[in-house]
Parts: sequence; C-alpha cells; structure tokens
Amino acid sequence: MAIEARLLDELLELATALGLEAGRLLAARVDGVRESVGTKSSVTDMVTEVDRESEALIVARVRAARPDDAIVGEEGANRDGTSGVRWVVDPLDGTTNFLYGYPAYAVSIGVEVEGEAAVGVVYDAARGQMFSAARGRGATLDGRAIAVTGKAELATALIGTGFGYDPDVRREQGRILARLLPSIRDVRRSGSAALDLCNVACGRLDAFYERGLNEWDLCAGALIVREAGGQTMGFDGRPARAGSIIAAGPSLMAALRELLREAGALFD
Repeated sequence: MAIEARLLDELLELATALGLEAGRLLAARVDGVRESVGTKSSVTDMVTEVDRESEALIVARVRAARPDDAIVGEEGANRDGTSGVRWVVDPLDGTTNFLYGYPAYAVSIGVEVEGEAAVGVVYDAARGQMFSAARGRGATLDGRAIAVTGKAELATALIGTGFGYDPDVRREQGRILARLLPSIRDVRRSGSAALDLCNVACGRLDAFYERGLNEWDLCAGALIVREAGGQTMGFDGRPARAGSIIAAGPSLMAALRELLREAGALFD
C-alpha cells in the first residue's frame, strides 16, 4: 500500500519530535529519587512514575496534533481512531536499566497506516541518539543512513537476545541460548528490545532474537531494521508482530532460523 509522501513526512516529523521530548524527560529523571516503583506481570517486571509520565506526554501531544488517530501504549493508553493511523508507544523501554542507571533505555514510537508499519522512531535516551525510519525511505541514526551487516556465517556473528519475566520462560530461554552459544561468536543482552533491533539496523549486532515481546517493543525497531536492509520475522516464519522476532541481515537469516529450530525455539 502506497502512503502519501506528505502524510509520511508529517508522521515522521511528529514521531521524531515526541521521541526527543520524551527521551529528554527520561534523561532528566534517571538520577532522581523514584516516587513510585510498581510491578506488573512479575516481581521483575517493573514500572515507574516516569514510564507513565512519558506515555502521558506522548499521548497528549498526539491527541493535540492528530485527534483522529488511534493510540496504544504499554502503560495503558488505548484509544480508537478513525483516520487509519495508529500510534504504538513504549514510553520507556528498558525500565530495569533506567532504575539502575544502566545506560540502555529508550523511547520507542511506531506508527501504522491501515495496519502496516509506516514510521519508526527509537530515541536512545542514555546516549542521546535518534534512530528513525519511514517506509521506503531507509533508516538513519542521527540523520545518517545506516545498514545491517553483510555477515553470512554464524561462527563470527554477534547475536543479541533478551529474556522474559516468568521464571519458567527464562529457564527455557537459557536452555536455548546454551545450545546457540557454541555456534556463534558471542551474545549480548542489553535489556531493551527496541535498542537491540536498532543495533542490528546500524551493524552493532549481526542479529537479534527474542520471544515474549509485545507490539510496542518491536513496532518501531522492526521497521528500522527492514529499512536498513535487514529482515524480520516471527519464530514461526510469519511477519513479526507481537510474540517473537528474529532480525538479521538477509545473508544470515536462514542460518540463524535453522540454528534456533535445532535448539527447539521455533514455536509461538
């Protein structure tokens, strides 16, 4: 589906401005005393007042600029729209990192038009770096074009992954990772799926995989990977949405999927 250039321009400009504004809020608050730290799905799945403030800021700005758009956010924003445009927001990806002052947390804003990803913005608040993409226009880091690596061999590939919050899920993810490790160069785990996807897009990682993600974790980052020349898919081989994702350059995808299959990971 073709998207009008003017609409893409408008959505990208607004998403970029909101990512920067919310990201600066995170950066300003990272060293402050936490007024409220709660949990969601488990004791390791945390949420703070800053998550909620960041989401409220983004939602308010979207509603003011584009009142007919739909919005869904990790911290509860859920608003129907009539324009065919839908904002998919993670206001603070990497909450545990944020709480510890570990420099890997971000704002992730994806925008869909008629159900298809059209714009993606991920602002790395700790580094002050902006990743962005619009469908058909490529991906950038601080305005410079980026591309995935051309890695073709798993033995020299640096792979990113992440872990769920449920202890039984983590146990299984650890078992799968143990099967992968002898066949790859090494593994990295940042604690932010949005940033891991962007790291694939700009060549800091050769690939990334994770199960148990929500749409706000990957909507923006997956588009950025694809616009950087990479591929994304779910563990089941279908398009990556909520659930699971494998992201890699075209030369590495088949080999990584086969390795994950051999490890017993290809399920959803």
